[in-house]
Amino acid sequence: MDKFVIQGGARLVGEVTASGAKNAALPILAATLLSAAPQRLLGVPNVRDVVTMRHLLTEIGALITGDVVGDIVQVKQIVRCEAPYEEVKTMRAAILVLGPLLARCGEAHVSLPGGCAIGARPVGLHLAALQRMGAEITLEHGTIHAKARRLTGAVIDFEQVTVTGTQNVMMAATLAQGTTVIRNAAREPEGVDLANFLIGCGAKITGAGSSEIEIEGVPSLGGASHTIIPDRIEAATFAIAGAITGGDLLVRDVLPDQMQGVLDLLRSLGFQIDVESNAIRVRAGRTRRSGNFSTAPYPGVPTDVQPQMMALLSQMPGLSTLRETIFDGRFSQVPELVRMGADIGIEGDHAKITGATPLSGAKVMASDLRAGAALVVAGLAAEGETEIARVYHIDRGYASLEGKLASVGAHIRRVAA
Repeated sequence: MDKFVIQGGARLVGEVTASGAKNAALPILAATLLSAAPQRLLGVPNVRDVVTMRHLLTEIGALITGDVVGDIVQVKQIVRCEAPYEEVKTMRAAILVLGPLLARCGEAHVSLPGGCAIGARPVGLHLAALQRMGAEITLEHGTIHAKARRLTGAVIDFEQVTVTGTQNVMMAATLAQGTTVIRNAAREPEGVDLANFLIGCGAKITGAGSSEIEIEGVPSLGGASHTIIPDRIEAATFAIAGAITGGDLLVRDVLPDQMQGVLDLLRSLGFQIDVESNAIRVRAGRTRRSGNFSTAPYPGVPTDVQPQMMALLSQMPGLSTLRETIFDGRFSQVPELVRMGADIGIEGDHAKITGATPLSGAKVMASDLRAGAALVVAGLAAEGETEIARVYHIDRGYASLEGKLASVGAHIRRVAA
């Protein structure tokens, strides 16, 4: 039960490096269940969710060697086609083992996942898609039971874009008999990274990154060596932190083309953004302006950046508005930001932020991963000392966040509570 203690007011100046993307590493780790061959994964971030997924894979039968940033994963034999509640209660991404286990074993028993409590986030879209591919699915006592002698290709029309649903079906379809077409597919870069890993293993996938993906099933998959893409959400968090402190921050090891929605929004607020091939630089402009945006599926502004951006908007002069279109209830950071002095009102899926009200340090609590990141961003700009409890939420998605921020001038430390 560690906490962060932040002395606000320091400008962030210097260079910081983004880790590999958690949201790419988790599905790729799950995808190693599809093959008996060894897989070499580079750039895996050392975050709590990855540690949890590695442990789950070990329980299923994986042998994992190397360290957490350079894993060799081999699943010669599945010893249990199961992801019990004790293994998945803290991580929603555990649902991603459902498709691979079903495809390789012919059955899967996966407890409904936990993780951040952001609205309902049902898994019904996953289950309906797998049923169209021939799976028999029941739900008993909070556990999904799925069986299929061999999945068959099908046309999957998602009624709404689902990132993990697209990934689950893509993985399951690699070993299915026939061709599967996913329509209204998620276009996120992390899904493209998963497809590239699977293709490296011998899968036949076209269209990843578009709204229609086609997968031709193959009898088996082999091994591959793959480097995880950079974490665009972590990079965006650093960029926002640099902006709110009026700093001069260079974020390295990023793919700027995957961050256009965030970078364009920062420019509209008055910040100077310079882009290199694998880096972005954020500096204060001549003026700060209010702004308006809605979260959207890729390539729009990600929902995972909304809480951090709300903290930044609280320091922009005038009235800003944002709309959360992806998850209901993703405003848990608001009461804590208000405790620090922000002027924020919520009306349904809209937030109205009146800035720039001075922020002052306070004792606050992280309620989920990105809400916790928003409190860190606010604490960097606040006057006085901010204490953030329950930073284990933050550790789920950021590798040594306090160390990276301290390296560019933040007065932040981790304290055992």
